[in-house]
Amino acid sequence: MFKIPQFPPLHFGSIYCIGRNYAEHIKEMKSTRTETPVVFLKPRCSLVLNNDSILLPEESANVHHEVELVLLIGKTCKNIKAKDALDAIKAIAVGIDVTARDIQSDAKKSGLPWTLAKGFNTFAPVGNFVTFGKEIDLQHIDISVTVNNEIRQQGNTRDMIFPVVEIISYLSGRFTLYPGDLIFTGTPEGVSQIKPGDKIEAQIGNNLSTLSADVKA
Repeated sequence: MFKIPQFPPLHFGSIYCIGRNYAEHIKEMKSTRTETPVVFLKPRCSLVLNNDSILLPEESANVHHEVELVLLIGKTCKNIKAKDALDAIKAIAVGIDVTARDIQSDAKKSGLPWTLAKGFNTFAPVGNFVTFGKEIDLQHIDISVTVNNEIRQQGNTRDMIFPVVEIISYLSGRFTLYPGDLIFTGTPEGVSQIKPGDKIEAQIGNNLSTLSADVKA
């Protein structure tokens, strides 16, 4: 039976996600690079925290992990310039954009939105949040995920096509960002299927933010 996750007294808002932001991931997905960021949303119910479970939906037979750097917005901003974008970040964390790949593939073939493939309950787990300071170089952070102690994805944010400041500027030019909004910034190559019983561990930096989750049917 699905258990509704309980959250600490921290407000979360909209969950913005950036697709196709690493060249090697674009290649492995046989996708094409875009001139502007690919943006999609996840519903609030997809968010779970460290040591919670990822629940695999009956509707999908092929669910993948996509490890990402996650930004927590700390102030209201609209039309923020890239040079000022770091001021909007309150904290950072590691997260996983869980994706029902078969459902997403069907949607792509039909030219339909990805919402269902990306938005099931528990499909946006995030680790501990670390207060952001400008001494942290967001474009030089190692990012990785293991499944059952096997490294599946290992990359660095320097390989982003659209860096963090451009992502924030682009989003704020189209949406008003509010404190508590989250931004998933894209995943490096190596995405793969997860199955019931798997143990997932992800991190950014040298254990700067970590995430553990078990996978359940």
